[in-house]
Amino acid sequence: MLSYLQHVGATHVRIDATGLFADAMMRAGLAERVFATPLAQFRADGGGRYLAPELGTAAAATATVPLPPALRGAVTTVIGLDTRPLDNAAAQPAFAAHKKRVAHLAASQPSSAQARTGTPGGCPAGQNSGGFTPNQILTAYGYDPLHAAHVTGQGQRVALIEIDGFQYNDLRQFAACFSLDIPAVKTFGVGISKLLAPGGEATLDLEVLDAAAPDLSEIDVYETKPSAADTLVALTAPLQAKSAPQVISASLGLCEPIVAAVLGRDGVLAAEGSLELAAASGITFLASSGDQGSADCTLRDGSPDPRLAVNYPASSNFVTGVGGTNFVLNTANQIAEQLVWNDTTDQPGSAGGGGESLFFDRPNYQKGSFAPNSRGVPDVAMLSDILPGYAIYCTASPDCVNSHTSNPWVAIGGTSAATPLLAGGFALVNQQLRAAHRDVLGFVNPLLYSLARSPLGSSVFSDVTSIGNDVGQDIRGRPLGCCSATVGYDDASGLGSVNLAAFAQPALLAQPPAVSIRLSVPGGQRPVHRRQLTATVSCSGACVLGAFTTVSIPRQKAFEVDSNVARLTGAGNRTVTMRFSTSQLSKLRAALAAHRKVTATIHGVLFDASVFSVFRDAGGSIRSITAGRKLTING
Repeated sequence: MLSYLQHVGATHVRIDATGLFADAMMRAGLAERVFATPLAQFRADGGGRYLAPELGTAAAATATVPLPPALRGAVTTVIGLDTRPLDNAAAQPAFAAHKKRVAHLAASQPSSAQARTGTPGGCPAGQNSGGFTPNQILTAYGYDPLHAAHVTGQGQRVALIEIDGFQYNDLRQFAACFSLDIPAVKTFGVGISKLLAPGGEATLDLEVLDAAAPDLSEIDVYETKPSAADTLVALTAPLQAKSAPQVISASLGLCEPIVAAVLGRDGVLAAEGSLELAAASGITFLASSGDQGSADCTLRDGSPDPRLAVNYPASSNFVTGVGGTNFVLNTANQIAEQLVWNDTTDQPGSAGGGGESLFFDRPNYQKGSFAPNSRGVPDVAMLSDILPGYAIYCTASPDCVNSHTSNPWVAIGGTSAATPLLAGGFALVNQQLRAAHRDVLGFVNPLLYSLARSPLGSSVFSDVTSIGNDVGQDIRGRPLGCCSATVGYDDASGLGSVNLAAFAQPALLAQPPAVSIRLSVPGGQRPVHRRQLTATVSCSGACVLGAFTTVSIPRQKAFEVDSNVARLTGAGNRTVTMRFSTSQLSKLRAALAAHRKVTATIHGVLFDASVFSVFRDAGGSIRSITAGRKLTING
């Protein structure tokens, strides 16, 4: 595959570290010839131009690109011929988690919109923004007890996925106003030659995360262009770092119908493979559920499309989707009332995203909490309302400073603020888990739903039962029929908001002792002759272990073979086997007879001991996975 791409003239050809994507660059004319797909230039609503398959072609209608014979079987789909920016109105501005609006309180306060309540803190300029200040948010959601115990993110790393940039001085001014430390910040460009211009989104994410976890060992900011292909690569970029983060926060998304049109079914499956790998690697991945309520798609003019839809990747079974609320605080900054964010009357289509996925069935962890047989979004919900919003310092133009205002202290909201807030909170809990020699949260959804169904649920989660996220009334004069806030889980606010201090203690009890695994692959194997591959997996303590191998044959689709599963009662190792089926052996023998290079990449797997019966389960059976060991199959 790689040699073919290089042969036809592609450059920067490589397999990414996840093993799921082959990256290559080529000029438009070459791409048209290689993939037999005519490309045309289109104008985005913002005035820029982009390339996409020509209207009327099969690729333009289905996102399915014809594969040249040399790639058939080795490649499932091609992503990247459509370079349309995902933050223009035609494609819905939700891959930037919807453009944020500076909050100006209207004379009439509709739905969940309201003036700031409680007791703000910080410098006068920050307080005068009108948004909730860090001291209020941290008290309301139970961060204060952790901060008071000096649990402020030490030793933890969080990655942010962004499609705009930031000014470091903005973060410095914000931190000075609210007496916060600033973690080390490293910025990485993904598919770009220079870092992006400052914008409101990255600035908001960084400042909210700094308030939640001011002593993180590092914040990694991954900047990329706002197209489907570039954003997919950015989602996997933190996994390729020498030291992966413990938490990834993506304040971006796109409604599922447009994801299907831009990426196609195979593109979605490729994205899911990346997110599953993050979950299997012990990384907590959070994504915003969107800011258009239950009508997540938008029309070309930016108004909500009158159909029910949810945001991806928040709808992924391997991601924690974060929805939106607003709250009323008492003078001690404790929550007196909580509402689903919905400002439809004043800000058309402005509400926390949520509903039922069109892509995915209900995962195991939602059984008993959510009745429909579809993935329910969001999982939890935190402060997102743009009225009054979060107080931030932002000089980015035109997002924050523009012809209407020269004051960099603004109040901004959105589920993209709620997402890094909770990401920082989970980093605090991870710090406590590490100190207690327990496993970090990793894929946290099974734990969240398990706690919600337990007697501790009412202390960990603040149930939201007021209003809903139906924006249909504003769109066409009648409701769309989804979604109302009810007692328990609902697809307007998920399980409700999270109290971090209340969540931390049961997380310490629920997470198993930290166990590390290692993989070794014996040499001199004859996999075809013996009909199997073997590997030795070692655990540092009691564990349930296994392995799997991915076999790659040029010009054919790779296949995967799982091993038997073994249980150890203490530290030790076990050799496991991955047996080939008759059809797989036939493929191997034919490839070797044709003198094709056949490789196998083996990974060791550590399972959750309580749910190891299913090898790959969105309920969270995989606790960790080793790096791959590659070998060549000769006979």
